[in-house]
Amino acid sequence: MSTTTTTTPPDDTPQSVRRITGWYANLLLAAFALLPAYLIAYLYYFQDPHLLFESHSFHEFAIAAATLEGAFVSYVAWRCYCLSGEPILRWMTLGFTGFVLIYALHGAFTPLAHQHMWLFLLYGPASRFVMSVLLFIGLLSYEASADSVERRADRWLWGMWFVAFIVIDLLVAVLASSSIAGSLGVRLSLEGGAMVISLLNVVCLIARRIRSPLMQIFGISVMAFALSSLAFILGKPWNHMWWLAHAIFAGGFFLLSYGIVQAFHTTRSFSTIYSQADLLARLRQEMARTAGALQELQRSNQKLESLAAVDPLTGATNRRTFIERLEIEIGAARRDGAPFALLAVDIDNLKRINERFGEKVGDDILKSVTAACIEAMRPYQGIARVGGGEFMVILPGAALDGALMIGERIRASIQSLRFEGSDERFSVTASIGIAQFGADGSASDAIMRTAEERLKRAKTHGRNCVIAV
Repeated sequence: MSTTTTTTPPDDTPQSVRRITGWYANLLLAAFALLPAYLIAYLYYFQDPHLLFESHSFHEFAIAAATLEGAFVSYVAWRCYCLSGEPILRWMTLGFTGFVLIYALHGAFTPLAHQHMWLFLLYGPASRFVMSVLLFIGLLSYEASADSVERRADRWLWGMWFVAFIVIDLLVAVLASSSIAGSLGVRLSLEGGAMVISLLNVVCLIARRIRSPLMQIFGISVMAFALSSLAFILGKPWNHMWWLAHAIFAGGFFLLSYGIVQAFHTTRSFSTIYSQADLLARLRQEMARTAGALQELQRSNQKLESLAAVDPLTGATNRRTFIERLEIEIGAARRDGAPFALLAVDIDNLKRINERFGEKVGDDILKSVTAACIEAMRPYQGIARVGGGEFMVILPGAALDGALMIGERIRASIQSLRFEGSDERFSVTASIGIAQFGADGSASDAIMRTAEERLKRAKTHGRNCVIAV
């Protein structure tokens, strides 16, 4: 088995470059998050206060679109929460839902902009205030333990929140109809509260060093919510600052919606989507683990190949590997014209020895005979066990006289071995048959058949002998 590995050049980037690029990336994020502030400053100093764009139909359409989008995002966030159980997703679902149920009335009361202005105006800051509070609570629960499956499906809990949002709608209506509705403090309190709490979200993110991609999106979004509240405070109904405030809030909402959808299409979680640096670190760990696993697999495969090629008892080559080796020698002999011989060696009376002394003694005999054959064959190498007590030996380049000499050496070496069984010492003998490539055939079957036939003749001639013709 061969494996191809690719090496990655070492990363020798100076630490100063890494630090500067990190600062630059953070600067870009901050610049992007503060982009609405530049537009607010521009309009604040250069807008014509007499320019108004009062279009009730466009406002109603925009609010309706925002309401539908908010309902859709609430559902997606809820699905993510049901699957992951993350508390932050529960609070985000509630934040979006509360925003939808309150903000929808801001659009519904657009026709009353002149007859009942505060009923028209107060639902906007109230919806932003409620959402910012719930998002902040969600941020505080970031990376908390997942809710139980029962709590995720608790209809009573969700119903109570729905009722709470309806109660808030009624309270805003009561407040808008009261004598204090016209005071500037009511609107400023709601809008200012939404701005302060949104800024607290940003401060909390920075203080906790939460840098995952989705939470960066979260941070930029709530910064947009804070700046939209600032623009609403600075603006007046229907002027350009007021419309810019709507646009800034919509941009933040679109971005946060994108984060929710990304979570839905990946891990259904706001905690387990990692930054690029985290992913690269994890990728390096996995690549190192995979490389180690591949090396271990290669070692295991080599061990398995070795075990598959070797008789586990004697350490000799097994029959399949022996035949493969024989075919290679036949090919070499045909190509080069060099002779080779094949020896078939069989331990005499091994079955009777096993019956008398036990298979353990028989196994010891097989191992000792293998070692004796290997020693007697030198300088030749390679012995295969092809049967119970039968072995075969290939002698590359050996003519008949050389094969006879090796065969006699093997026979004598086996006969010199001594064994003990049942308090008795004994020896064993072996019969050997020899076949030559060319003279006895040029195919593996023919050569093996000839060697085994001569081995049988050695058995019938009294055993413990070598037959070559």
